[in-house]
This record gives sequence, structure tokens and C-alpha cells, in this order.
Amino acid sequence: MAKTHKPSPPKTAKIKANRARRRVLRLVQRLAVQKDKAERSERHAGIKREPRAGLPRTRRASRR
Repeated sequence: MAKTHKPSPPKTAKIKANRARRRVLRLVQRLAVQKDKAERSERHAGIKREPRAGLPRTRRASRR
């Protein structure tokens, strides 16, 4: 037998307000993460551009 769609419950003002709040919080968090990533990448780029103090490292240390 084919399944019939279940009607969704009516949207109350409280539900709508909570959804809107969550949407705004997600947007704010997404923007904060983007900003943090941009700052972090700038910092790392700045660190790599500066010359190393002392002798240049010719061989990489073993990972083990």
C-alpha cells in the first residue's frame, strides 16, 4: 500500500522565532569562522615569508 504524506504541524510564532534565532546565530558563527581563518592564514603567510635565524635547515628531521 502506498504511503500518504503526513501533514507538518502548524508553525507557531514561538517556532518561527526560534528558527530565525538559530539562523542568525549560524550566520554569525559562519562569519566568525571565516574571519578567524583569514587572520590565521595571514599570520602563517607572514611567518613563512620571514627568513630563518641561523643556518638554513637542509635536511628535515625524521617524523618517527
